[in-house]
Amino acid sequence: MDAFEGFADLLATRTGDDPEATCLLVEHGGQARAVTWRAFGDRVATRARELAATGAACEALIATGGIDCLAEAFACVIAGLQCALIDPFESDEQARVLIAACDADALWAPARRRAALEGALRSGAAPERVKPRQILFFTSGTTARAKAVTLTDASLMASAWRGASMLPLSKSDRLLAALPLSHVFGFVCGVLWGMQCGCPVAFGRGVRHFADDFALFEPTAVALVPTLAKWALACDALGPSVRLVLAGAAPCLPELRRDLHARGIRLCAGYGLTETSSGVALSLGDDPNAMTPCPRTRVRIGRGGEVIVRAPGSLMQGYYGQPETAPAADGWFATGDAGRIDASGRLHVLGRLKDVVVLANGTKLFIPEYESALKRALGKEDVAVVAYAGQPVLACGTLAHHPGAAAADIERELAPALARYPRESHIARTVLLGHALPRTAAGDVRRWTIQEELEQWLPKKK
Repeated sequence: MDAFEGFADLLATRTGDDPEATCLLVEHGGQARAVTWRAFGDRVATRARELAATGAACEALIATGGIDCLAEAFACVIAGLQCALIDPFESDEQARVLIAACDADALWAPARRRAALEGALRSGAAPERVKPRQILFFTSGTTARAKAVTLTDASLMASAWRGASMLPLSKSDRLLAALPLSHVFGFVCGVLWGMQCGCPVAFGRGVRHFADDFALFEPTAVALVPTLAKWALACDALGPSVRLVLAGAAPCLPELRRDLHARGIRLCAGYGLTETSSGVALSLGDDPNAMTPCPRTRVRIGRGGEVIVRAPGSLMQGYYGQPETAPAADGWFATGDAGRIDASGRLHVLGRLKDVVVLANGTKLFIPEYESALKRALGKEDVAVVAYAGQPVLACGTLAHHPGAAAADIERELAPALARYPRESHIARTVLLGHALPRTAAGDVRRWTIQEELEQWLPKKK
């Protein structure tokens, strides 16, 4: 299987080799309708000509998903525009910030949102940083504000080839695209993985139809974040056709593999970042957290246990507008993740280095492990631990199991769990936010948002 040089090469090759083969599957009138490679290629070509005629330099896409959104992204690149994919669940206020940050002068968005967002578009000449074929994905923003990562269609296709080389799909398979296209894992592993293999890709219709889409399209493979895979199992949504789940964007618990295996479904876990165009390593054996580096990819462990990656052709060009953030000349990229490599050469990712908080007295606290212990003590409530003024603070969102509880009530219930930790690492303060914890599209807590909220009003409290 050859790697494609980009979107144009993919479409030209597929439409030349077998134009009437099924490229995509969509819902129409309650039925699954096939879209051929010829039909999709013609649609992209027509839209690319329209975009080129507008004279626009960068189009921001509110990435609602589906064939329309995918065709627009392909057309942007082929027309020579810069393309920025924005999470459709972002508020209008945040979407305007992201649109301005990527220097967009054109917008693709649902009609109901256009009026609220068009004011953020740039007018006048495009700055030098706007370049053809650049595709901007925004990081999830769990420990810091979202940054625009500069990728290309070539880097995305290189990543899709890496994954497909290790985990090939056939033309008789069906891949369900169930994740947002604004997330690089959803774009690469939810769509391009199938297109690279010549496997039909079925476009899901969003959260409301998640379970229905498995019954409608009868996919054999699907890419999901672990929490969504767990939910799909709990509500018996996967159906009898699914034989492979590719999980990514978060760690996999052994129970997920066990439960999928009991249903006759293989689980493979992937590791990658937006900055690496997704795919770096895949688990192929029984342990989803023991991952084999993808072809043409090298992984080593650097100082402090940091995972360092070399993936020619797939690394970002830098954070948009920050040329100093381009990968080092030797091609190695420091991921910010902690990890180890076992005796078999497989990568184990242990978590974000930023999740290790050094408290004011020098104590190191690994937030995810600490937070999990507190959640278990509270019955898995919507809580998160953040560092504030050098001390751990427990931020409580919506407390489903403790309605009306005061901070002191929560602290008393946590006392037995905290007794296992040194006193200097005990929760210094419990804060009831009065609203659900802010989360990314993948379900991760936006700790930086909580910290900003605390900074606004905690100093005013006695």
